[in-house]
Amino acid sequence: MSTPSQQSSYAGDLSVTEAWALLEKDPAARLVDVRTRAEWSFVGIPDLAPLGREAELVEWQTFPSMQVNPGFVSDAAGSDKAAPVLFLCRSGARSRSAAIAMTQAGYSRAYNVVGGFEGDLDGERHRGNMNGWKAAGLPWKQS
Repeated sequence: MSTPSQQSSYAGDLSVTEAWALLEKDPAARLVDVRTRAEWSFVGIPDLAPLGREAELVEWQTFPSMQVNPGFVSDAAGSDKAAPVLFLCRSGARSRSAAIAMTQAGYSRAYNVVGGFEGDLDGERHRGNMNGWKAAGLPWKQS
């Protein structure tokens, strides 16, 4: 786990395998996928069924305008502000913004999952082969 330079901005970054381990270890930990509805439908979502849970789906930005969802904090809010909440997007950029927003809203353990669901672009400009949830072989499903 790495910590951002400004400790107060959010709890830190977790790799996808660190995120899975935390979700396995702590039943209060939540995974919030902040990608768009289109991404959830066409690319897939993390499958937390092996842990007896489901990923929460809350858009950080709404498609097609890609404007920040003004209701994000209330939509992503959980009852326990001290429980770990892990934010996941395609590659780790939107989820970092979401973790910062939730930290500002009083969530003390808001993490960014680096690598995201699809990971970074490879040499052929494709995602899903280098890093990220899918490349790590973590459970996922597609509708």
